[in-house]
Amino acid sequence: MDYSKIVAVPGLPGLFLLSGKKGDGVIVKNLDDNSIKLITTRNGGVTQLEAIEVFTVRENVNLSAIFIAMKESGEPLPSEKDTNALKAYFEKVYPDLDFDRVYPSDMKKMVKWFAALQKHNITIKLIEETFDEEETTETEAE
Repeated sequence: MDYSKIVAVPGLPGLFLLSGKKGDGVIVKNLDDNSIKLITTRNGGVTQLEAIEVFTVRENVNLSAIFIAMKESGEPLPSEKDTNALKAYFEKVYPDLDFDRVYPSDMKKMVKWFAALQKHNITIKLIEETFDEEETTETEAE
């Protein structure tokens, strides 16, 4: 499965695979039970994981950077029910998180989503900004 097609749906637990578009919505498939749903824009739409940014004490980072740090750390995932364990985990794995703006509920989602991605063998890709050489040259020439 392609990481760029993995989405979260506000109000629904778990992660979904973006399967297609239809009218004023999108068709998604639940990763856990393979159920298919039509999510309309009236219901809030969907959010691609690759579009989510996380607050840090420096510049915001893409969620995929957090996931990659989680994978590389080798630390066991904490219990989602233990707020102190969640914070301690992220202090080890990604100490630059802005813990005043990244709430325990956010950390809980990151742990759940990371576990789901690992369960379904989805390769997490770090989104990198790419610049066209002509644009770069034009900007430098000005």
